[in-house]
Amino acid sequence: MAGNLTRDEALERSRVLTLDSYEVDLDLTAGPERFGSTTVIRFRCSEPTAEVFCELADADVHELVLNGAPLDPARYDRALGRIPLSGLAEDNELRVVADCTYSRSGQGLHRFTDPVDGDVYLHSQCATADAPRIFACFDQPDLKATFEFTVTAPSGWVVVSNTAEDACEALGEVRRWHFPATPKLPTYLAGVVAGAYRGVADEYVGPDGQRIPLRLFTRASLAQHLDAEAVFDVTRRGFDFYQKAFDLPYAFGKYDQLFVPELNFGAMENPGCVTIRERYVFRSRVTDADYERRAGTILHEMAHMWFGNLVTMRWWDDLWLNESFATYAATLAQVEATRWTGAWATFADSTKAHAYRQDQLPSTHPIAADIKDIHSMEVNFDAITYHKGASVLRQLVAAVGADAFLAGLRRYFRRHAWGNTTLADLLEALGEETGRNLVEWSRQWLETAGPTMLSPEVAVDADGRFTSFAVRQTAPADHPTLRPHRLAIGLYDRTAGTLRRRARVEVDVAGERTEVAELLGAARPDLLLLNDDDLTYAKIRLDPDSVAAMLDGIGEITDPLAQAVCWTIAWDMTRDGQLPAHDYVALVLSGVDSVRNASIVRTLLRQACLAARTYTDPAWRPQGLRALTDRLLDLARTAEPGGEAQLAYVQALAVVATGPDHLATIARLLAGSEELPGLSVDTDLRWSLLLRLVVTGAAGDAEIELELTRDPTAGGQRNAAGCQAAVGTARSKERAWRQITAGELSNAVLRGTLDGFWQPEQAELLTPYVEEYFTALESVLGHWPSELTQTLATAAYPATVTSADTLTRTDDYLANAEPPGWLRRLVLEGRDELARTLRAQQAAREVPGPANRSTERAGVDRLRPGAFAFEGQASRNRRSSPPASNAAADHAASTPSPAHGASGIAARSTVAWMVRPAFIGETW
Repeated sequence: MAGNLTRDEALERSRVLTLDSYEVDLDLTAGPERFGSTTVIRFRCSEPTAEVFCELADADVHELVLNGAPLDPARYDRALGRIPLSGLAEDNELRVVADCTYSRSGQGLHRFTDPVDGDVYLHSQCATADAPRIFACFDQPDLKATFEFTVTAPSGWVVVSNTAEDACEALGEVRRWHFPATPKLPTYLAGVVAGAYRGVADEYVGPDGQRIPLRLFTRASLAQHLDAEAVFDVTRRGFDFYQKAFDLPYAFGKYDQLFVPELNFGAMENPGCVTIRERYVFRSRVTDADYERRAGTILHEMAHMWFGNLVTMRWWDDLWLNESFATYAATLAQVEATRWTGAWATFADSTKAHAYRQDQLPSTHPIAADIKDIHSMEVNFDAITYHKGASVLRQLVAAVGADAFLAGLRRYFRRHAWGNTTLADLLEALGEETGRNLVEWSRQWLETAGPTMLSPEVAVDADGRFTSFAVRQTAPADHPTLRPHRLAIGLYDRTAGTLRRRARVEVDVAGERTEVAELLGAARPDLLLLNDDDLTYAKIRLDPDSVAAMLDGIGEITDPLAQAVCWTIAWDMTRDGQLPAHDYVALVLSGVDSVRNASIVRTLLRQACLAARTYTDPAWRPQGLRALTDRLLDLARTAEPGGEAQLAYVQALAVVATGPDHLATIARLLAGSEELPGLSVDTDLRWSLLLRLVVTGAAGDAEIELELTRDPTAGGQRNAAGCQAAVGTARSKERAWRQITAGELSNAVLRGTLDGFWQPEQAELLTPYVEEYFTALESVLGHWPSELTQTLATAAYPATVTSADTLTRTDDYLANAEPPGWLRRLVLEGRDELARTLRAQQAAREVPGPANRSTERAGVDRLRPGAFAFEGQASRNRRSSPPASNAAADHAASTPSPAHGASGIAARSTVAWMVRPAFIGETW
């Protein structure tokens, strides 16, 4: 397939070639469809008789010259995107003159026209294998070279690249920009951004007087919303932290950050030319969760200046060397250097939840993956590569110590600066500093898949003191590896209406059963919390008494990180069908007002809405959604006026509002005839409120057009597309589906349209599109750009039509259509999510009788058709009777969990699951 370089091809090419330099001349004045691209590549060949190829995609080739001799341009194979080369010398120069195509898929050189003022904006996206859409190249990470760009652009444009321009010549109505050569980089890090951008300049001054020029850019129509000083502040703090932690100065001169339209990823770490999705320029009021996420993204990309840019993986097998380390380092930097000192709690509740979900899908894979070709790698930008890897690094740091870990990284950077590495190189450097042989650790943690499960086995005497205490580790049958864990165990007692930690022990756990002698004789707590402080990566189960204490008083846990661990456990139990969805919703609403971390509040409300809309018993769902809406409205009305919690509750309300009275409230908020004190119903919130009215039939095309008149921006067009696709009529669905499958929508509008199309409330109306989905997959495969095909495969999967028939049709497609492996994976993941939803619905139908507990203080009793599943097990009522020694394991065995090892953690409600986790779950 075009652009699908294999690992074997890359190995052979790097064996015979050494790259020296690229000179790339781009002419951006040729019109809206094409641009001129002239590339001169200088390289050496160790075997002159070798036959190699360079890549160039979707181009018209006008001139090929190899070592001064013209070649027939017809040798360019446009279908494969390759230029075969033979008769090489020891030193070679290849010149390629071509016209290339602007992209609307976010790949290569993406072109966007601002609907507000007609200005044009371009940004490059070369990762992972899209550099050939811009210039001819040998496109693999271990063939590094210098890049020298020359760009001709309209005179009113700004042009930015990896280095600072050293010349800008006016030539009539155009200007010609020159950028001196970079240090040696892989092709995927070459960056060019051009257009009518507006910039803000500043400077970082280090403790030793080091000076790094800083600039921010955004579209002209968004410039008024750019909070530049806040972004610069995070940037400076990041440089302070990383340069000290890594003991190595930033190596790329200036540092530009550009907020660009329709970026596929959360951000991209082009050295000196970092591109960031422009939704991080907040045009409406947002909660601190968005600021925290933006800071994490900024710090993630900055970490790449060392992880990936200075030292680069040899092949995509070790993509995790870039992404896991950057994710871990960004969280550490937030905690150590910014105001988000509680970022590890966000990591526990949100980041790791994504990892647990991905790791239980049938497509799970080791962190150090086996990547045979480019298309296999493109779908590996997932929560295992980013979030599980970062979680495992946190576990390693807990085991070896932070100082030794950082010392190992410093050794790694110094030894391999400007080179390419493999996992073995990293393990060698870490092992030399920690004094440990990490080969076995790597085998168990990095080279195997699936999570293990940890649960307590305890017995107490008549006085309620532990007479035995062990941690049991189990693994799914298809991924049976038992791993070593550095684990903290917390003992929490209820005191004066709070659950506070009385004691903590830290132990090493290995094998099936580990005795914990340190806790013998200790009084049993109300809450016995495994993985306190969230040191390790594993599914956690609690003993029944601790589960009851968590359900009865999760809002009483005073430690934010411990509470976050409990929230993660509860969500995982819900996903596994061990906690009915309506009980999870009740739990969230009983405790969410105790959470002070805005990111966790948003995650909890999103998960509660998801559970209520899809995991509950469909027969009970209308009653549950009404009760949920009542409670959210109460919370919004009693929250601090103008506070973040109020905004979060209203955002959740806009997802689940049901019933004429609730919809009337939504409509009045939108119209301004009803107000909540302090709440600003601004642009983005207006679209959210309107979407709910559209989904429920209380608004339609006329209201959407009116709102688009109020907000004619690119964001408005994207939101309008989603609303139009959400209109609940057969005609509107047919219209939206034609737009989705026509192949004419940009990447951003396609995503917005798909997000609006699949609504759980419209499942019956959407049933015909189950078959349409599989027909569309077969028609676009090989014809659409890979990014758009992946978007369609993931975001258009008909998981909303929750029936066995959808599963059957999926199985038929997988068995008979013979999709390529990467596409099979994406469809299989959608199927798994649907199967889990059906199991959760079944679990909700099988709720046991009422529990001996009260939730009246939270006003959530109405949510439950029965009650919490753990009947009569509140530990405060059972102190005198010791539980069975393996109560948690017995309970798990009695509650089927086929998902352990082969299913998901969080729903793929939008395409955000398949893009860089820098913005996973960012929007409702």
